[in-house]
Amino acid sequence: MEAPTFLHMLFPSIPPYVSYSWLAMAVIIVVALIVKGSLKMVPAGVQNVMEVLVEFLRGQALMSIGQHWGDKFLPLLGTLFIYILVCNLFGLIPGFESPTSNVNVTFSMAIPVFFIYQFMGFKVHGIRYLEHFLGPIRSIYAIPFMMFMFVVEWITHLARPLTLGVRLFGNMFGKHLLLMVLGILAPLIVPVAFLCLGTLVSVLQAYVFMLLTAVYIAGSVEESH
Repeated sequence: MEAPTFLHMLFPSIPPYVSYSWLAMAVIIVVALIVKGSLKMVPAGVQNVMEVLVEFLRGQALMSIGQHWGDKFLPLLGTLFIYILVCNLFGLIPGFESPTSNVNVTFSMAIPVFFIYQFMGFKVHGIRYLEHFLGPIRSIYAIPFMMFMFVVEWITHLARPLTLGVRLFGNMFGKHLLLMVLGILAPLIVPVAFLCLGTLVSVLQAYVFMLLTAVYIAGSVEESH
């Protein structure tokens, strides 16, 4: 049986994935307030790190969604990346648990992403958004093919929140399990290398989730072809 985590011992009635999600939000809010309260014209320390991070995220948003929509969705993409990254890194701290190693957390982000980009598709294009699901051939003689593509496209879109949630959960759960096993077998040598690998995986999975969200939004707001 797995040993209880630090917060679970303090608050046994609260599931660890909930308590560590709250802790991640608290950490992000505190860091944001610290940076806001110490803004300088010449950035240094935490402000410098955060400015670099924001510029990177803005560049990804503009590249993926475009000049018009990139800045509008930067808060969403930035929030997802930073929150997922903090949650992922919690799993590397002894006595902590990564909330993203629980499907409740990963799907609580993946499902809203699905509804957000579908909502934006209908908001931008109206009923013509459905043309995105009809395939490349638009002709009265291709109605059977268009109906087939409509069904296939909707199945593909409905699978997106599933793949988003399962991908993040699987990678974080596997990383946590691997570190736990290696920590028992070789507590002094092997875990150091895998902690570095775990950090890389944590950053990469946060980036992949954010990037796929941007790609889905870009597909919904662009004109159908």
